[in-house]
Amino acid sequence: MADPTNHNQAGEVAPSTVDKQAPSVAEEHAPSTDSPEATDIPTANAPDPKAANPEDNPNAAKPAAVPPKREKPAAAAKAAKGEKPAADATEEKPAAAAKAAKGEKPAADATEEKPAAAKAAKKEKAPAVEDKPFVEFIEQDYLPALQKAIAQKGVQDLQVSFAKQKMPITGFESAEECWQIIGSWSEIGKRQFNLYFPDEDIQGKKGFSCNEGKKPSTLESFLIDERKTTLDLLVYGLVQRLDGQKWLGRN
Repeated sequence: MADPTNHNQAGEVAPSTVDKQAPSVAEEHAPSTDSPEATDIPTANAPDPKAANPEDNPNAAKPAAVPPKREKPAAAAKAAKGEKPAADATEEKPAAAAKAAKGEKPAADATEEKPAAAKAAKKEKAPAVEDKPFVEFIEQDYLPALQKAIAQKGVQDLQVSFAKQKMPITGFESAEECWQIIGSWSEIGKRQFNLYFPDEDIQGKKGFSCNEGKKPSTLESFLIDERKTTLDLLVYGLVQRLDGQKWLGRN
């Protein structure tokens, strides 16, 4: 039987090979002291983060928390009131974006009033009384204004009429009829004046004549230097002419 103990030829005990291999084996599996190295071997105090329940193990890996999305102050206020946030002005409508990409101009909003139309509406004014038809202007506007102006000068019994007839002037008996205003009163004797409109237009030719109980012999031009005749000018011109005849007031 062989001796389990290793003896050499001299009868000495040979060293065991296990003792020679132990240091090298230990060195291979021993961790390095120069730098730490993690292993996948679980320890007694630190369970595997992947296998541990995060509710029981505070050391278990937890998913990163997502920060809450901050709302704008105005949007937050509207959300608190239950209102819907306004659409972002920077977001273009698909149709408008497509037209912009093609270089086309967007259609004008039908609710927007054109500036020219708005200005035209503001400039529109009521038509002037002088723009009325001739007969309508004389009867509705000129005769009442004239009677009032002459009455303010002290004439109380003025009689005014408007008719189309022959001129009561010597030498004009064969002339055609024309529209004329006839005014008369008898404060001191019989006084009468005639204002003629041969063109049936206040902007056309106008004539004047006056008499005191006799047939007038002179036809005068009336307001021939005025570029535009107005209601006030017609009243003022006739009152001034009668005043120049010494027929009004204290004359």
